[in-house]
Amino acid sequence: MSTTETIEDFYQKKFSFLPENLQQGVGHFNVFKLEDCLRDDSKQMSYNRRDFYKIALNRGHNIYHYADKSIEINGTALMFFNPLVPYTWELASGSKSDITGFFCIFTEAFFKEKIRGNIGDLPMFVPGGKPAYALDEKQDAIVSSIFTKMFEEINTDYIYKYDLLRNYITEIAHFALKTQPSETLFKHTDANTRITAVFTELLERQFPIETTSQRFTMRSAKDYASQLSVHVNHLNRAIKETTGKTTTNYITERLLSEAKALLKHTDWNISEIGYCLGFEEPTHFNNFFKKLTKHTPTSYRIV
Repeated sequence: MSTTETIEDFYQKKFSFLPENLQQGVGHFNVFKLEDCLRDDSKQMSYNRRDFYKIALNRGHNIYHYADKSIEINGTALMFFNPLVPYTWELASGSKSDITGFFCIFTEAFFKEKIRGNIGDLPMFVPGGKPAYALDEKQDAIVSSIFTKMFEEINTDYIYKYDLLRNYITEIAHFALKTQPSETLFKHTDANTRITAVFTELLERQFPIETTSQRFTMRSAKDYASQLSVHVNHLNRAIKETTGKTTTNYITERLLSEAKALLKHTDWNISEIGYCLGFEEPTHFNNFFKKLTKHTPTSYRIV
């Protein structure tokens, strides 16, 4: 099962220091040359979800493991990674000294502070979307020039440099959308484990329920399959083979666990709890809870 790497973890692993602006509680952005961050003796990047966005221009023969897919690209790849989906990459041939390029990292707040809308709504960042774009030599030169501008701009004292950097990110995203996503998929024996990890991440990100205005909305296997852009039967097989449970049972167990916690640890009424858990009518919540526990929500609360 994947864990989450924080942006603080990233800096400690790569550079053994934390930038001062991480401590300001605001959005963060930084850009790097890939060759400055890779060493032949460095460990393989673990298959984790990160709590930040990443855009990478990589040159070399690599395999990117992302959600339930493994994407093999020999040449230049423009890759987009979001905080919802775990990922890693490995060399398909050569050594790390052969890998060159750029990457930038940024938090969701970096965009939300200044730009209306959500960067995560762009197609390449949506769970189940197409994260890989193979570039030819001309396209490589165009994207490299944008990264070079980022690299130069972040070291200036220009008062509006972060506004300009946001524009550069948007320019790269729209350039990618005008190209065709790579469909060179390298099937991996661990695909079921990865799709289960992504499913679990999407499920767990809806919990805990902390306010009566929060609502659990992704309640069916079809909801998750749609987010991951896979057929619901494919998702069901992956979950079953990995956990021994059906997708519906997995969701139901997590929903019941949250229901019990809310009944025991909040003073919300039964209707409020049922509504937060996605039940339109209190009777539907009562029937769901009693069928699984032999208790009504009210009787469970006072046991």
